[in-house]
Amino acid sequence: MTDAQTSLSPSPSPSPSPADTVVVVAAHGSRAVAANDAHRAVVAALADRVEAPVTAAFLELAEPSIDAAIDLALAEGATTVVVLPYFLHPGRHLTEDLPRIVADAGTRHPDRRVHLAASFGADPALADLLAAQVSRALQAP
Repeated sequence: MTDAQTSLSPSPSPSPSPADTVVVVAAHGSRAVAANDAHRAVVAALADRVEAPVTAAFLELAEPSIDAAIDLALAEGATTVVVLPYFLHPGRHLTEDLPRIVADAGTRHPDRRVHLAASFGADPALADLLAAQVSRALQAP
């Protein structure tokens, strides 16, 4: 698999350093400003927890677009961009649109690495998070 292609498996060695990598957290986007602001808030909280720079981006209906966020990260010196999908389950956007956007970015920037991380919907930690929410809801008055 070339760097321009989408990779849902772990990065091959050697791994890029966090200083050379930018994470673009890709959400759908909404006409509701509050929804887009909520995505930006989650991304800001994530940025406080990881070593690499993190930025919010949107598939549609909000700015910056995923394409623009990738291009900006690379223009500012990143050698690797990880597109982290903020989509729960593998629908059309996750299985078609995001892989196409990532592949197109790889074509535009053949000397850089752009890849798509796995979605979080199948992560076992998600069930733990939901279980904790159910527990709190059952204890609420």
